[in-house]
Amino acid sequence: MRPIFKDIANLNKKGMKFGVDTTRRILASLGSPDKKLKIIHIAGTNGKGSTAEYITRILIAAGKRTGTFTSPMVESYFDQFKVDGKPIAEKVLSEYFEAAFAAAEGSATEFEVETAGALYAFYKEGCEYAVVECGLGGKLDATNAIAKKEIAVISSIGIEHTAFLGNTYAKICEHKAGIINNCPAIVNALQPSEAREYFKKLGVTFAEKGFKINNISLDGVKFTYDGREYKTRMYGREQAYDAATAIEAAHTLKIDESAIRAGIFEANLAGRLQVLTALGNIYIVDGGHNPSGMKPLAELINNFPADDVEIIFGCLADKDINGNLRTLEGLSKKITAVQPDSPRALDINKITAACKKYFSVVSEDKSVSAALEKAKGVVVVCGSFTLVKEALSWIEKKL
Repeated sequence: MRPIFKDIANLNKKGMKFGVDTTRRILASLGSPDKKLKIIHIAGTNGKGSTAEYITRILIAAGKRTGTFTSPMVESYFDQFKVDGKPIAEKVLSEYFEAAFAAAEGSATEFEVETAGALYAFYKEGCEYAVVECGLGGKLDATNAIAKKEIAVISSIGIEHTAFLGNTYAKICEHKAGIINNCPAIVNALQPSEAREYFKKLGVTFAEKGFKINNISLDGVKFTYDGREYKTRMYGREQAYDAATAIEAAHTLKIDESAIRAGIFEANLAGRLQVLTALGNIYIVDGGHNPSGMKPLAELINNFPADDVEIIFGCLADKDINGNLRTLEGLSKKITAVQPDSPRALDINKITAACKKYFSVVSEDKSVSAALEKAKGVVVVCGSFTLVKEALSWIEKKL
């Protein structure tokens, strides 16, 4: 990896910082590229990545050159910065990030530089649209430094990051709704009642026009929205809601129906209920990391006998580990605890102790790869996106 990306990664030592002023200053130094792009800004607890993927694929199908900035990293660092669905080449991206890093003058965090660098890259690469996913929250997230937006999109809301966002739906919704700034807003219809009431008062558009799920199978979901049937190849009922949200956003942008249908079908994400077969085993890899986000995984695992399933689990310290494990309880008898390779990881002893509350056979291993070497049958790797990259790398070598 080129030195500039290591320099930016070292900014991670500054920790997280909330607020938009630093990112706004960097963007201004770069000529305010955000003002020259048509930006779709996405906040929410669950489904941000899927919604971003659906909107991106719809815009590409419509012939719109589109940049997409998402986080966290799944398989590769560069997968977070795409143009027309493909990662920007390291050599090319490094030039844009060097400019953003210089403009930061040593005062920014890693995410602030990446946000400004991504928008600068999209502008320089000739994008018309940019799909931008919030990192954490919304109102005080670095991505909210964006000066001009076409649409604000809110995915499903859940209780998470309570130390930063608050421990009630009202407080969390306040942060998410902070991205709505002089632009239309589309809200996912899959919301708890408290969140639904909060957004109703704002007069936003809910993605629920004649919405109906027609069929869920292992090869995707068929659903109806606004009188038309669509199919997504991604698994889980939540995917239909995310896709419907993207459809409503596309209608607001006046995108042609044929492009909408094509984009919904073409959407695909690594590390989100991803199913792979190798060595006679079925591997399910999912980065969901809160109870509501793990429900689709539980639904998928439930298609297999519990005796055939082995779970490899780890999580970060700020997650609801008990809520996550309760979601998986009864779906397998065996679970292996691993500590994610992250400074934010929960200690392995605490992960193992929590697993013992919900599973009858509990072991621990030094890494995801070590656990995968031993696992057989339907092997599930879950609990954190931090585990996904290692799991996919190991599995893909066995294909």
